[in-house]
Amino acid sequence: MLPKATTHHSPLTTHHSPDMAITATFLEDHGQKPDEVAALLGDFLLAARSSLHLAIYDFRLGETLAKPVVEALRQRAAAGVDVRIAYDAGKPAFVFQQASADPAPPGTASFVKAIGAGVAVKAISGGDPHMPKLMHHKYVIRDGRAPAGAVWTGSTNFTDDTWTYQENNIIRLESRELCAYYENDFEELWSRGDIGTSGKHDTGTVCAGPTEIRVSFAPGEGRAIDHEIAHYIATARRRLKVCSMLINSGAILGALGDALQHGRVAEYGGIYDRTQMESVFGQWQGTPAEWKIQAFHQVAAGLAGKRSTPYAPGSRHDFMHNKVLIADDRVITGSYNLSNSAIVNAENVVMVRDAELAEQYGTYIDRLVNRYRAA
Repeated sequence: MLPKATTHHSPLTTHHSPDMAITATFLEDHGQKPDEVAALLGDFLLAARSSLHLAIYDFRLGETLAKPVVEALRQRAAAGVDVRIAYDAGKPAFVFQQASADPAPPGTASFVKAIGAGVAVKAISGGDPHMPKLMHHKYVIRDGRAPAGAVWTGSTNFTDDTWTYQENNIIRLESRELCAYYENDFEELWSRGDIGTSGKHDTGTVCAGPTEIRVSFAPGEGRAIDHEIAHYIATARRRLKVCSMLINSGAILGALGDALQHGRVAEYGGIYDRTQMESVFGQWQGTPAEWKIQAFHQVAAGLAGKRSTPYAPGSRHDFMHNKVLIADDRVITGSYNLSNSAIVNAENVVMVRDAELAEQYGTYIDRLVNRYRAA
């Protein structure tokens, strides 16, 4: 049995393979103290020796939670570390779900610009001003060109509400080889200043002992990611567990429905954000995508749904915000919603085949299902 590390408030799970450390952190609505998440991120940043490259969609922290994070960034920059932050250029004026977005008010630009001298920041645009795509990443690359390089990724934005009220996961992976893929994506975003076709051909597999990690980036590989996730759903036999704010990709809905209809998988379950998905149904009605309503209800019959607070800029942002799918012993996570529009946003996804990690994610999902199904 591999070691597991826990804290009193937040359920932290650690898995070690022979050549790579993988650490998963699971967040719940009031399930942890937000200052613990701030300290976790601050400690990750403080360990940098050569570079810190952040690509982040939503970065707005109140004074208390900002302190350990901002101080870490400033300290590392003052020590000569290359600190750069790429952030989403602007939130869309249209319905957030059309862009597979986590709803978020503006404020990231002013926050990151105030961090101070030595920290370079750049807005990353989405292209078409009438239907802009999103720089939707939530990753940090630490010392990406060094032997001890590490990546922090998952579904977690850097805001007070994210760390207090939302269900999210953070996965940290120590691998120079994996970092190289993330560095390529970051440099493409930074050099262009827009998402363009970032991530094109920037995909690969990293292995360490029995652990296998597939990594890909949208929009360059967005269509391939969508179909690869559908493939893993179609070939799963032991379990399928879904834990995603949105589930509206046609390929993924079709694969889930087919697996259920033909009884291909022994265990099926999970959770989604009921409020966010209900707002999607109106967009589908009277369009060629209307078939998805029935398809979703078929898939959702076996899932729990969190009734989150409807979005408004000043409301409590308490979404069930994960983007996770478990297919047998493979964990799929990152910034990538299980949605059609995620294909064209700037997103990242890791697909980790590791039995122990899948058990840890499965236990977390089961806990959420029990909590929200009872509610």
